[in-house]
Amino acid sequence: MGNFYDQLEVRSAAERGAAIAAALPAQIARAQALPGYGALASIDAGAVRSPGDLARLPVLRKADLVAAQGKGAPLGGYGGPLSGFAHVFQSPGPIYEPGQVSHDWWRMGRFLHACGIGAGDVVQNCFSYHLTPAGMIFESGARAVGACVLPAGTGQSELQARAAHDLGVTAYAGTPDFLKVILDAADALGLSLSITRAAVGGGALFPSLRAEYADRGIACLQCYATADLGNIAYESAAMDGMIVDEGVIVEIVRPGTGDPVPDGEVGEVVVTALTPDYPLIRFATGDLSAVLPGQSPCGRTNTRIKGWMGRADQTTKIKGMFVRPEQVAVFVARHAGVLRARVIATREGQQDVMTVQVETTGTGTGTGAETLEAGVAEALKLRGKVEIVAPGSLPNDGLVIEDRRNYD
Repeated sequence: MGNFYDQLEVRSAAERGAAIAAALPAQIARAQALPGYGALASIDAGAVRSPGDLARLPVLRKADLVAAQGKGAPLGGYGGPLSGFAHVFQSPGPIYEPGQVSHDWWRMGRFLHACGIGAGDVVQNCFSYHLTPAGMIFESGARAVGACVLPAGTGQSELQARAAHDLGVTAYAGTPDFLKVILDAADALGLSLSITRAAVGGGALFPSLRAEYADRGIACLQCYATADLGNIAYESAAMDGMIVDEGVIVEIVRPGTGDPVPDGEVGEVVVTALTPDYPLIRFATGDLSAVLPGQSPCGRTNTRIKGWMGRADQTTKIKGMFVRPEQVAVFVARHAGVLRARVIATREGQQDVMTVQVETTGTGTGTGAETLEAGVAEALKLRGKVEIVAPGSLPNDGLVIEDRRNYD
């Protein structure tokens, strides 16, 4: 396939849709066979054939996994017995995730191929191998593209620089900033390095840092992955958004709900994994992003997202009470003619002030300020001032709760 990992990357929309229609019912049925997915028991698996059909199913949140695992089941009933997996990992929470050594189980090979990494490369893998799965995720991807791996892990920058020099390392995998630590250590030791490609994740890749690497002859691309799901989306050499991986279905929903937002609007990333032995269905990542129009200039045809744009969990304490995104969603749903709402927390003197900006059509029943203020008090359990604004005037940044208070 030349510049592409496989034929899946260049499918037409119709071909990809047909493949999803075939895969989704089987994946829903696998989930229904697991005790954790009792909420799907009444669902007709055969009727779930598209992302639009998924929108009818409940969202699974990380807190649900943590709570279920806390009851004694290692994977909370959302996966089979641990004896069926090659590895199990622990992430902060704590939360446990399974792993396999089967070919490209986390689907990271697709990203490494897009980085230009393959047979003949030596990859210095600086993701952690201790408890967390990141090291194994990237090692699995490197194995899939035929690269040799130096399992370096984190820390020990001088030893890492020496190993990179001695072994002729050609590619780096790790967090965006640790590569600079290695490069600086090599400079201080007077060592020349042969690294020309970097596959990064797990942190922000600032444009200035990417430019610094480019000045040193290193092409740096980033992916969006999680311990639970593996690779979700990745950059190609076009560096024009992130291309959704072929093994997942991504929805962007309004924070606090499972309701998809229109393309281009910022919302929470919800992912359905098509991995047969760990079927996460509508798993909420807690991250914000948005769908980009069109397809990547590199020729890959799947949906693109903007990448990580912040966190969706905007729970904020106002006047001593927590206000949550799902409460804002309830307020909107209860009032015909209300399109969107945004809670703004400020301070006047020594007191918190809550203002709720509300986009309305002005034609529905109960869209007057007085009625809406009563609705705010009922849904949010706090009284606040309502400001009615024109449709489309609230910022497209995914925030439904904005904290403007100065804590200095």
